[in-house]
Amino acid sequence: MNIIDVSIILGYILLTVGVGIWISKKASVGLDEYFLGGKSIKWYYLGLSNGSGMFDVSGTAWMVGILFLYGVKSFMFMWLWPIWNQIFVMMFLAVWIRRSNIMTGSEWILTRFGNDKAGKASHIIVAIFAIVSAIGFIAYFFEGIGKFMTIILPWDFSWHVGDTSVLTSEQSYALMIIFLTTVYTVKGGMFSVVATEVLQYVIMVVAGILVAGYTFFEFSDIQITSVISDEWKNVFFGWELDAQWNQKYQAFNNLIDSEGYKMFGAFIGMSLFKGFFASIAGPTPSYDLQRILSAKSVKEAAYMSGFTNLILFIPRYLMIAGIVVIALVTLAPEMNADALLNGGDLEILLPKVINFHVPVGIKGLLLAGLLAAFMSTFSAFVNAGPAYIVNDIYKKYFKSEETNAHYIKVSHIASFLVVGFGVFMGFFANSINSLTLWITSALFGGYVAANFLKWIWWRFNGWGYFYGMASGLVIATLQFLLDQNKANFEVGTWLYHLAQLSAIYVFPIIFAVSLLGSFLGTLLTPATNMEVLKSFYTNVRPWGWWGPIYKALKKDDKTFEKNNEFTRDMLNCIIGIVWQSSMILLPIYLVIRDYPKTIVSLIVFLITSIILKYTWLDKVKKIPN
Repeated sequence: MNIIDVSIILGYILLTVGVGIWISKKASVGLDEYFLGGKSIKWYYLGLSNGSGMFDVSGTAWMVGILFLYGVKSFMFMWLWPIWNQIFVMMFLAVWIRRSNIMTGSEWILTRFGNDKAGKASHIIVAIFAIVSAIGFIAYFFEGIGKFMTIILPWDFSWHVGDTSVLTSEQSYALMIIFLTTVYTVKGGMFSVVATEVLQYVIMVVAGILVAGYTFFEFSDIQITSVISDEWKNVFFGWELDAQWNQKYQAFNNLIDSEGYKMFGAFIGMSLFKGFFASIAGPTPSYDLQRILSAKSVKEAAYMSGFTNLILFIPRYLMIAGIVVIALVTLAPEMNADALLNGGDLEILLPKVINFHVPVGIKGLLLAGLLAAFMSTFSAFVNAGPAYIVNDIYKKYFKSEETNAHYIKVSHIASFLVVGFGVFMGFFANSINSLTLWITSALFGGYVAANFLKWIWWRFNGWGYFYGMASGLVIATLQFLLDQNKANFEVGTWLYHLAQLSAIYVFPIIFAVSLLGSFLGTLLTPATNMEVLKSFYTNVRPWGWWGPIYKALKKDDKTFEKNNEFTRDMLNCIIGIVWQSSMILLPIYLVIRDYPKTIVSLIVFLITSIILKYTWLDKVKKIPN
């Protein structure tokens, strides 16, 4: 590490912590200020903050690895989450969610199911889900930042007592960065999180532009095209993946075959199936939802969600594509041999490129940018998770009449507890990939069915929600445990075969069990109170099967109109997914010097932007403030 790079990184850390602490005084007024910024933060700052929070180190390391191996079509792997749930939020869900005017996702549930036993059961399970997922993501970040920093930085911070290792260097680095981020996040709440994330976003954009720019000066077109094949650059695919690499790099084709995604058409089909239901289910109760609830108004929540999509992908993929191009030219032969011998660990591509193939100055900025990516995402979860402990459990069920100062103090304690449990869980994580699968399959798999039904079916009640979530989480967690222990099963047994299935192919089973729990819980118990349903439907106005509620409201008010915009919303979502995909493909094609496809991506981006101006933005402008 050159002294210039070290100075850039230290300067960034001091600036971030300083800004976070400096602005923290605003958060001490009350819980609304602490967790939602008093609903006074401008929508474009929230959008920058939200985009910054989605730009994480562990995810970036994973995306670099899959773009390197699978080529351009690798962006579809993000449909696992799915990445385009942000499009559904932008088109209609942000408006539906913000109309509730509450603090957390589980508090929102009470407006849908009421405050009786069924409502409280659904309220509690959402709070538990939010807390567990926050802890899971913190473990995911702990694993990722530790691996990243150890390869990048030269100092050994491992701790030993005698001959016994207490902390590895990975764990020590992770603990230091997590401690610094937790300090300003806990002290300043949402104000500090947003202020520092806006700063971090600027640093990440500069880093992405510099890395992409460096590849244009350092590597020729011939150097790049001599490594990648036409199929690597091809975004289209058949039922099975063709060879992505030429014969010289056959080890990479073998690695692709061994990862379980050879039947790419089936994989994408399953991702679309899951993605549709997961996207309508809405954002999970975490930082993304908190940003929507923090917006000043319904209109600003929609603006914020659209702006998040606009500013996130191009700078992120400039950085990712730049790093991949450096890896292709400088590391491909070495990685090919590694893949041939021991399977190849693609998670180390990112730190290897930065460590050995990026010049002084750019290296420091890139490291500061990736550190910013980690700190912004981490701080977002540290702010979102404790809101559920304090507002939805402690305040609602234990201490409902305390002072604001008391609740802020409890929020600080809750934040440290969430971080502590996440770090503890991170000590036992095998890899970033295993945690990614647990979060996407087990946690989110159990979330989808019940949260899909809550929007579209009037008869769905609190008990249906509770049992739908619980059954989905149980079966999804069993699937995760099977996956983690698959090496222990006897070859040929049904458990062995079940454990070999990729998480995405198990999703229909999780979804079906969760649907069964939802339907049984609903149909074997009374419907939600009619007044609660009328209030919810009047306020939120979702589309779906709300016939009896609509008729009851129409009887009271002849002018009442239902939401007939399902078709337009779905068309906007399809256009929005194409729009989002063009913003990912544009920087990739630009950096790998495929200029004809760069122009096509730009034209698609401009056409879809113009369409969305008329079909989405003009509609949002008409929403009252």
